[in-house]
Amino acid sequence: MSKITEAELPSFSLLHDRIKGSDFVDCYAVESDLSPRQAADIVTNFPGWAQLLVRIRNAVVSKLGLLDDGPEANDKVGFFPVEAENDQELIAGFNDKHLDFRLSVISQNGQVFLSTWVHTHNIGGKIYLKVILPFHILIVRNALARVQALSLPTRT
Repeated sequence: MSKITEAELPSFSLLHDRIKGSDFVDCYAVESDLSPRQAADIVTNFPGWAQLLVRIRNAVVSKLGLLDDGPEANDKVGFFPVEAENDQELIAGFNDKHLDFRLSVISQNGQVFLSTWVHTHNIGGKIYLKVILPFHILIVRNALARVQALSLPTRT
């Protein structure tokens, strides 16, 4: 069984350069030896129930003129364009009319950290964040459980 814990965003994270006073930032950690890219690929490979939530979200936001599949990019994890990557961290996400969003996947000392940063631009972004937050937490915790499960050695 995985033990997912709330954590502090590691001090070297590139997300720190973005964070302003009213921004949303969360961070969770789980034991894993996966690289940031390996973990990010798992995190963004949503299970069926989360894919359904994303489809519902996309149907609603596309009518409001918001992005429903992320912008074009040569390098993506899931539908999130990769913005930065090094041996310890991968950052992906994009800006939209209502908010800017980035996820950070960090691998350090046998742990994977998954952080989310959101900067809202207007009341629509604030409402959107409040509505999706309970689903966000479920998806993040499920994603880290899958990261840990897929990083465990195979038993014979």
